[in-house]
Amino acid sequence: MAEVLPLVLVLALVLAAAVPVLLLRHVRTVPSGSPAAGAGRSVSVVVPARDEEQTLPALLAALRDSTVPVAEVLVVDDGSTDRTAAVALAGGARVLRAGTPPAGWTGKAWACHVGADAATGDLLLFLDADTVLAPDAVAGLLTLHAHHGGLVSVQPHHRIVEPYEQLSAYFNVVALMSSDAFSGGASSRPMAFGPCLLTSREDYLTVGGHAVVRREILDDVRLAQAYDRAGLPVTCAVGGEAVSMRSYPGGLRQLLAGWTKNIASGAAAAAPRASLATVLWVCAHHAMAVGALLSVAGSDLATGSPLLWALGWLATSWQLRGLLRLAGSFRWWTWALFPVPLLAFDLVFARSAALTVVRRSVRWRGRSVDLRGDRAAREVT
Repeated sequence: MAEVLPLVLVLALVLAAAVPVLLLRHVRTVPSGSPAAGAGRSVSVVVPARDEEQTLPALLAALRDSTVPVAEVLVVDDGSTDRTAAVALAGGARVLRAGTPPAGWTGKAWACHVGADAATGDLLLFLDADTVLAPDAVAGLLTLHAHHGGLVSVQPHHRIVEPYEQLSAYFNVVALMSSDAFSGGASSRPMAFGPCLLTSREDYLTVGGHAVVRREILDDVRLAQAYDRAGLPVTCAVGGEAVSMRSYPGGLRQLLAGWTKNIASGAAAAAPRASLATVLWVCAHHAMAVGALLSVAGSDLATGSPLLWALGWLATSWQLRGLLRLAGSFRWWTWALFPVPLLAFDLVFARSAALTVVRRSVRWRGRSVDLRGDRAAREVT
């Protein structure tokens, strides 16, 4: 019997293979667009920015190089303590001061509202300050919007630079799968990704703009739900070569804080079916990692040949390779040694759960995310 493939290995391989097929079978990337895309329509870019002097230059340079010129770039300074405003002005943007958000508004939602209110274009493109666009990205986004209308949302391709950023591997894949944005099923919770949103001004005003999500940390998700309630489509894509961003370049501490916040605030918005499937997928990877390591160590707890477990390890890591190529520029050793980023995911998840249950809040960019008793996280300025 020791040579028979263990049942746990079979189940782990089946789950690991099936869940991404179920949840990502309709994934799309931003298409290549022609310079004629969006002809006759003006695009206003709105960038909410809080302490973004390091990231803004790349975004502003990319917008200047766009094959489809944008009408204006509005950088809304959301209480920055660095040179965000000066850098934005030097990059050719118009700078607006958000000021202190009114009672009941989160900082980002208020900044987006201020920018949209001042914009003159009939299309509004909301971009996080750390996004970077390829020259034909705006054309591709306009092509998507021309085909689908409503709200177009893009999860950027994550640029991985430093070794510690490889620890984001499972967070990126889990975010894509648990969103249920690409399953093609009738999701009960429409999804959008906040770093890149494109909409017509008309549709934006129809749903109530950011005023309808003024209290929400998950303003992107709630905005998608507002479009859905209004009978307007929400179309999601991954950035591919068109839209990218670098997550948490400020070091391991920033990465820890960022993913802790994302897990704590995002749990309420995840689609139940997709969340359950994603949990099973993560459990399958745990089973594979633990079983293979125990088998190599010669433990009696792992039945079956070490060679079979090694083949299971290879199959799991190879599948993770494909998923990571979809999500970002991760290195080969990240998927080959998948238990390492998996352990990082476990530790951050445990930390987020503890803060959610015990302290009922997490910190991000000098603001507190209040998790007490509400359906969604709230930001306390």
